[in-house]
This record gives sequence, structure tokens and C-alpha cells, in this order.
Amino acid sequence: MSGPKNVIVAQSGGPSPVINSSLRGVIEACRAQPDVFGTVYGGWHGIEGVLKEELLDLSAQDPQEVALLRTTPAAGSIGTCRYKLKARQEEDFERVIEVMKAHDAGYFFYIGGNDSMDTANKVAQLAARRGLDLIAVGVPKTIDNDVGDSAFKLIDHTPGYGSVARYWALALQNLNEENAGSSPADPVMVAQAMGRKIGFIPAAARLADPGREWPMLIALTESGVSLPELADRVNDLLHREGRALVVVSEGFDVGDIGARKDSFGHTEFGASEVQAAQAVINYLNGVGLPVPGGARANIPGTDQRHAMIYASTVDLDEAYHVGCKAVEIAASGANGFMATILRAPGSIYTATFDRVALDQVANSERSFPADWIAPDRLDVTDDFVAYARPLIGDDWPAIPVVDGRQRFARFERIFASQTLAAYVPQTYRKETVK
Repeated sequence: MSGPKNVIVAQSGGPSPVINSSLRGVIEACRAQPDVFGTVYGGWHGIEGVLKEELLDLSAQDPQEVALLRTTPAAGSIGTCRYKLKARQEEDFERVIEVMKAHDAGYFFYIGGNDSMDTANKVAQLAARRGLDLIAVGVPKTIDNDVGDSAFKLIDHTPGYGSVARYWALALQNLNEENAGSSPADPVMVAQAMGRKIGFIPAAARLADPGREWPMLIALTESGVSLPELADRVNDLLHREGRALVVVSEGFDVGDIGARKDSFGHTEFGASEVQAAQAVINYLNGVGLPVPGGARANIPGTDQRHAMIYASTVDLDEAYHVGCKAVEIAASGANGFMATILRAPGSIYTATFDRVALDQVANSERSFPADWIAPDRLDVTDDFVAYARPLIGDDWPAIPVVDGRQRFARFERIFASQTLAAYVPQTYRKETVK
């Protein structure tokens, strides 16, 4: 690749507390190598912005605003999307290449989860077939922690997970205080955690009480526990302790939930007709509790993935370094890789950063290890605690506050000039691609 080539970076899928920290890593690492990387553009709302040729000039932004990305949550800086480039959408893929050519882009960074790595992989392959001098690199992001393999050899954990785990470690402490104080009237508190159907997020509740001093049950989707079984265990706790905390995965089996699915085909539990925690308390209150009072539900929403005050400083640092590593991979000329986090051997937690081929992680879906589910199926083991504890860190993030409000990054709306004809992504046309 002769001379500096321009860069397009985009984000996809659900936001996270640290997604912008990875974006910052990409921008700053590219700026540090002007002989390799030219103008850095951000796809406005992910791959949709690339398709529409809506490219925010990130090189034109104030470096102080870029630095503020560290403590700016969600994806408001350049936006995200849930637009899936399906194999049959040939026009969409050709349009991506056309936009890359029009803006002299030699590098494409895609920040996202399993499906985003698939998109980055397909773009890399198509560019190679078209003879385009383009390097595509993936930057992992998902609070679900489900990218990669169950042996944790491709990636130990994904940026975003440590912060959501910290959210639950701290939120459960507060819920426990309420439950302990209000148990005469509200003896059962049922909290619902995000996580599709994979249990890494609800499992993090155990980090709030690693010594197992509370009357707490953790019901992962993978546990296979039925509502009657769960009710029996709750009642056992009520007989013994007089109160109970129950953490359920949003995918815990409560029967038909009137599921709504996104464009990737994933169930959107928060947008479906029935919430797991509500179904659980309805069942518990319906069959009756052996003590006075009733069961209450606590169903946090997207604050699990955008409450910056709960972000893990470890997660923020690692997300940044993953973005920088992606740029290092691209600068080396390697195409079709994802930056990855690995855990160094030893009792003291140390992260290292490497690369893995995109085709090894594209559309991957790591499951929660069965041997991390406790024998009684309503808790997780100490091995999980040892895995997750380092990821939540020990400190509060330092968030700038101005006039009593958090100060987030705010980019100027400076867009690249559009040189191509207007384009409507295939999925949004009347004849949609199946």
C-alpha cells in the first residue's frame, strides 16, 4: 500500500460502556502514524452510514473531544446500528466497496460482536476478490461475552463485559440492602439481567457476594431449572432465612414471551411482550409464599450497558488497548484479523493483546461453561468468580463533571463530501432480502 490511505471505522450492535474507548484507541493510534493512515472517517450509525456515504470526519475533531470518548458511554459519538449484511445482499457489499474506493479508504475497522466480525470478514474477502487494496480489522465488543470459543483461547473476554459485570456486582449490593430492610413486606426480590441466552451477565451477580453470605439464587438460562423448581428453592430460602434474592437471566425459560427479534435474528428480550422477572414473580405470588408479603421484580433496562459510573477501569483500559492493537495489526499489513485479549498464565491477572483470524470468530457464539454452573444449578462456582473478579477492577472511573452534569464527548458534524449517487440499503427497500 503506497502512501497514507484513509480509514473508515464503524460500530455495530448494542452499545456498551466502553465502546467509545475502543473508538478512541483507533482514532489516536491512527493519528500517531500519519505516514501510514490518512483521514479517519466514522461510519455514521455503523455500516448503514457507510452504505449511505455518511462519513463523519474524525480527523477534524478536537483532540480533547476524542480524549473524552474514554468516559462517554453507549455509541452516541458516531452511532451504531443493527443492520446485518446478509450473504445475498450483493448490492450492499458492492456499495461498501464503492464507498471505500470513492474515499480512498485503505483501512476498515469494525467495532462489534459476533455478527460484526462476520461483516468485517466478508468485506475483507470481497475487497481481496475485487483487487482493492483494503485491510479490514475487527475490534471486539459485546457485553454478552459470547464472542470466541468456550476454551477461551481465541479471546479471554470481550470489552464491555467487565463493566456490565461490575454493574451487577454493585447493583446487587444495593438490592440486597433493600431486600434485607424491607423483607417483612417484600421478602422476595427478583432481578433480571441482560445476556440474550448466555449466562455471563447474570452470573456476575455472584461477584456481589463471593462469600455466599446472602440468601441468593442465580438462575441462568443454561441451568435448565423450571419455574416450579425455582419456586421450591425460593420457598426453602424463605423458610430458612425469611427472605430471598433471585437473579434471573432475561432468557430464563418462563414459556412463551411473545418474542421480538432484531435484524440479526436475535431475540430482543427487553422489547418482547413478557419479561422473565415479571413472569417469575407472577408465578411465585400465584402459588403463594410461606411468609407474609410478596415477590417484587426489578428489571434494569439499557442502563446496564450505558451507565458510565459503573464502568470498570480495567475494561476501559483494555477497550482502548484493543482499538490500538487493531491499528497495529492494520499497520503491519495483516488483513482479515480481529484484535483480541488473552489472559497471561499465573495467579496475578495480566492481559495481553494479540490477533485472531476473523473467520475463526465470525458468527461465533461462546457458551457459558457447564462446569461453572454449581451442582444445584442455581448458582455459579468459585472458578467463575476467579475468572470474572479481575475484570471489574477496584476503582471508580474518573468522569468529568461540569455544572453538576457529566461531560461527554461531542463531535462537530463535519462530514465527508458525498460523491456517489444516493443509496437505499437493500433491507429498507420494498422488496427486502430474506
